[in-house]
Amino acid sequence: MLDILAIVVPVFLVVGAGYLAVWARLFADSAVDGLMVFTQKFAIPCLLFSAIATLDLGADFDLSLLVSYYTGSTISFFVGMLGARLIFRRPMIDSVVIGFCGLMANSVLLGLAIGESAYGIDSLGPNYAIIALHAPFCYLLGIITMEIVRAEAGGPRLATRVLKGIFSNALMIGIGLGFVVNLSGLPIPGVVDDALALMIRAALPAALFGLGGVLYRYKPEGDAGVIAMICAISLVLHPAIAFAMGSTIGNLSQGQLRAAVITAAMAPGVNTYIFADMYGAARRVVASSILIGTALTVLAASAWIWILG
Repeated sequence: MLDILAIVVPVFLVVGAGYLAVWARLFADSAVDGLMVFTQKFAIPCLLFSAIATLDLGADFDLSLLVSYYTGSTISFFVGMLGARLIFRRPMIDSVVIGFCGLMANSVLLGLAIGESAYGIDSLGPNYAIIALHAPFCYLLGIITMEIVRAEAGGPRLATRVLKGIFSNALMIGIGLGFVVNLSGLPIPGVVDDALALMIRAALPAALFGLGGVLYRYKPEGDAGVIAMICAISLVLHPAIAFAMGSTIGNLSQGQLRAAVITAAMAPGVNTYIFADMYGAARRVVASSILIGTALTVLAASAWIWILG
């Protein structure tokens, strides 16, 4: 277990460094915003573009892998939504947002960093396959469910809202351009590839440091029961379903199973707060769940790495 903690803890030390830097006022809050804009709108889209452009689509886009991960993701969404509604008596709009926390894991900032630290950069092909569908799938399910609950939009208006939410996302633009290059066979010029490599090397460390600064804003307050449910769904239920399906029905390879389970075992991502803020619902609970869930990911990720071997 100490060996596993040695894999996971460095990732969270970088997150912790960002948290402490903002707490000690050594790094301005406005600088955190600038750093996150750089990572999420430029550096990480470059990383995803390069990864998808060079991905072996035939080998990495395995239907069993995607079904194993996204079945767990979908079940987690509805368990969270129904639990918030039936157990904690939250309004339906709040319940959809709470369910979204179980749906959208932090697959990029934490998932890629922990996957690379544990199994090496060459193991990340299945991770990129999951991430390529992550934002479209999660936003599609979340926005459609929310709009049905709100009953304010339908037909073209709903379709426009869904498409805008997906394709205005910089990560999706990077992924989409990567698919264009991959499928067309267009070569990437050497100087461009070298520039991309520089951006990519900065992406994850800068994003993790910035994530720590963002988490400083999220004070741990709100309904403890709901937060505990969100953490249990994100860190236990989702990866357990991915593990069960991937190791039985899906018959995944060891690398695919590791990618599905480790990605599923991540805390809710910052995009869950963006979703909550977009609808003005359950923001305090979601912010607290991101903070507490990210801290608990140290233990959860270590446990799942140990289970996976």
